[in-house]
Amino acid sequence: MSGSVNKCIIVGNLGKDPDVRTSQSGDKIVNLTVATSDTWNDRQSGERREKTEWHRVTIYNERLADVAERFLRKGRKVYLEGTLQTRKWTDQSGQERYTTEIVLQKFRGELVLLDSRQDGEGGSNDSNRGRGQQSSQQHRQSNTGYDSSLNQRRGWDEGGSSDLSDEIPF
Repeated sequence: MSGSVNKCIIVGNLGKDPDVRTSQSGDKIVNLTVATSDTWNDRQSGERREKTEWHRVTIYNERLADVAERFLRKGRKVYLEGTLQTRKWTDQSGQERYTTEIVLQKFRGELVLLDSRQDGEGGSNDSNRGRGQQSSQQHRQSNTGYDSSLNQRRGWDEGGSSDLSDEIPF
């Protein structure tokens, strides 16, 4: 294969509320911490085991940043699609450090809220999904507020996203 692909898909729960800040140029930047978990039965003891991975996510897409700021809270289940990027920075003691994170760029990336809206969040006409592509506005939403055709395009049935809650420890 002559080309390459850098695409990262995460389905997990937010470990804390989004960290929203504004760049010097006025662009909104959102940092998220998302947990994903694997569970299995130990062969020797038969006990159920679990391993949780924590992922750093940075959103540079203005529309997705607005959705994240408005609707995301600790514990919410999200679907995120972006690229994996490593950046270098210098800490306060002068040491060079590296951070690998999932990045949702200005014109790329996807953010879908998978769980139901919590009490007190938004009005009845607010959407609980955000996508970085212009064509996303053309998709119809069901009465639940999310794009049910998204699940069908990905091969999930209507109830498929609710089955994931058994696998993540939140």
